[in-house]
Amino acid sequence: MARRFWWTGPGAAAGVVLWTLVVVPQLQAQASAADTYSLRRAIQIALANSRTLEDAEQGLEVAGQQVREAWASVLPDISANMSYSRNLKVQEIFLPEFFFDPTAPPDAVRPVRVGSDNNWQAGLSVSQPLFEYGVFIGVGAASRFRALQGERVRGTAQQVVSAVRQAYFDALLALESQRLTEQSIARVRQTLDETRAMNRVGLASDYDVLRLEVQYSNIQANLRRSQNAVAAAKRSLLVEMGLDPGRPIDLEGRLNEIDLEVPERNDPVNAELLYLAGVEEVAAPYDELLQTALRRRTDLRQLRSTILLEEARLAVEKAEFYPRISVFSNYNIMAQENGAPSFFGESPNQRTSTAAAGVRIELPIFSGFSRFARVRQARWTVRQNETRLERAEQDAANQVRTLLDAVQEARQRAASQRRAVDQAGRGFEIASAQYREGVGSQLQITDAEVALRESEFNYAQAVYDYLTARAQLEMAIGMVPDAAGGFPTQGGM
Repeated sequence: MARRFWWTGPGAAAGVVLWTLVVVPQLQAQASAADTYSLRRAIQIALANSRTLEDAEQGLEVAGQQVREAWASVLPDISANMSYSRNLKVQEIFLPEFFFDPTAPPDAVRPVRVGSDNNWQAGLSVSQPLFEYGVFIGVGAASRFRALQGERVRGTAQQVVSAVRQAYFDALLALESQRLTEQSIARVRQTLDETRAMNRVGLASDYDVLRLEVQYSNIQANLRRSQNAVAAAKRSLLVEMGLDPGRPIDLEGRLNEIDLEVPERNDPVNAELLYLAGVEEVAAPYDELLQTALRRRTDLRQLRSTILLEEARLAVEKAEFYPRISVFSNYNIMAQENGAPSFFGESPNQRTSTAAAGVRIELPIFSGFSRFARVRQARWTVRQNETRLERAEQDAANQVRTLLDAVQEARQRAASQRRAVDQAGRGFEIASAQYREGVGSQLQITDAEVALRESEFNYAQAVYDYLTARAQLEMAIGMVPDAAGGFPTQGGM
């Protein structure tokens, strides 16, 4: 029997207070602790939770069953049937009486029963197509439809990965904006405290203090806006991941710490973030990237599969002009008896059977020009998709060129902005030192702080643009991994 221990006495109240002040806050902190997600983990969760991807995979399963259905048209068709009927009143017909009595008057008739009380029937039939051109073309069309659905699954997975990466980069940029705003508040606050101290000893005017107070209030308002932007970006990321948008999360990686010029300097977290951003072949020639796009882009591959599918449909419509040849065979057994039912009769004299085999030929002759109309519709549909493919290839070439230029421009801009950050930081240190020594103005330190904040954000923006352009370029050439296992580690490259 379990024992229960109750804590009583003077120490009970102290224990409750200790529990409330120490243990409960720790449990609450554990319950509300934010999960930390890397880009790799976010992608894996999104691929596992995506309802759009699940719908595409179910469509692929349907296409697979349609292939099986198409093959069924080529195989023999075997069917069996059996029936039993009980005549509650057997049908009678009237025959001339002289059939039974030659001496009967000519107009005399006699009712005669036709059939028996019990009727049994069973049959087996087999049919096998020998030549049915449309059936064989239909098998190929079903296989092409399955290939199209498979490419749609791949394209959907790539879209999920691209959406998660974009949302992740958006959240990192929003976090960087919030961090820079907080740093700016700290710098302005420090300058404001120093100015107030200088004002008390007569080394700074009341206007200098007021100006810094106004600047401090404005930046605090911007902090609230930045915090809201971070929360919105995280919610968008959680939605793309298929998770509750209200849960707290933290992200790995810092845009301001990523070194694009010397990637080896990045820590493991930022190195993986840079690696998962997209293709590294940004230095590859444009023609090589374009050829990769023409082979790998999912929209182009889907259009090519659609053209093949429509060509198969055109062949099916043309097949309606060909004859159909099939062989068939059937066997039937029938039985009749009076009185109580006995399965197919008790005597062989009560049963009979038939069997037949033959060849069936169907030759279409005229159907009101409907077949001609369907053939023309299918032919124009093929040409329509060919035109769309040509336009899509032109768009792909333009997109690859534009994104390649964007990647290179963002990388160069990031290098320039990193130097600008160093210069702005040095300028702020000089302005702060001069201001504390009384040889600089408050306006100089304000301008230096604004320049430092803008240069830091511009560098983060350049890194963001670079990562985004790389991810978009990878999507443009069709190289986005379409499964969670498609993202190898850097050591596996």
